[in-house]
Amino acid sequence: MKEKILFRDLGLIEYGEAWSLQEELLRQGISIKSAGQAQVREGGHPTDERTSHHLLFCEHPPVFTLGKSGNMEHVLLDEATMKERGISFFHTNRGGDITFHGPGQLVAYPILDLEYFGTDIGKYLRNLEEVVIRVMAEYGLKGERSPGETGVWLDPAIKGRERKICAMGVRCSRWMTMHGLAFNVNTDLSYFDAIVPCGIVGKQVTSLQRELGRILPMDEVRGKMLSGFEAVFGIDVINVDL
Repeated sequence: MKEKILFRDLGLIEYGEAWSLQEELLRQGISIKSAGQAQVREGGHPTDERTSHHLLFCEHPPVFTLGKSGNMEHVLLDEATMKERGISFFHTNRGGDITFHGPGQLVAYPILDLEYFGTDIGKYLRNLEEVVIRVMAEYGLKGERSPGETGVWLDPAIKGRERKICAMGVRCSRWMTMHGLAFNVNTDLSYFDAIVPCGIVGKQVTSLQRELGRILPMDEVRGKMLSGFEAVFGIDVINVDL
């Protein structure tokens, strides 16, 4: 039996609003797990209620987000300049360092119970990378992993040509995940000049648009990304109306 995942396309949404929605879905899952475990501890049978899996796609207005162990020195603009340029800032509870989200970037937030997919964070991250690698292959691009650097790259082994196209950062609590990946499709890459992306010095950031020399239809890329999640995670997607 394939696991079912509830899918919602949130469209263009403020970062804080999407973060709050993830936190609420995570809390619901943890509450269900805690109730079941408490019942067993008290000598009863496990509850029939089980956690749900969710997948959120969206784009964000311009925002810099810093991971819980990130370095503020990797943010090269002061607060006043960010406000002047219309860029929001959040210090988040995900892993990773500093990154940028903005229009033309496809962001995916899976809220999954890994007890149904394997309790292995490393495997989970590799699966997220695999989704993006498969999408890139459909456009004739070879997405690759860079040893010790989470995310998806082009030419990671060629010094001076390394280009990151997808950043990742997750949080996991009681084997429930949140946050996820950010895939540069038609992203305005000039925003990355104001940070040290992911805290990695001397390497480039790229997008599908830059690599292919044309603007990509976002709906087309979203469809390929959703198919990638279905194939890699072995799930059935159920579309949920907002």
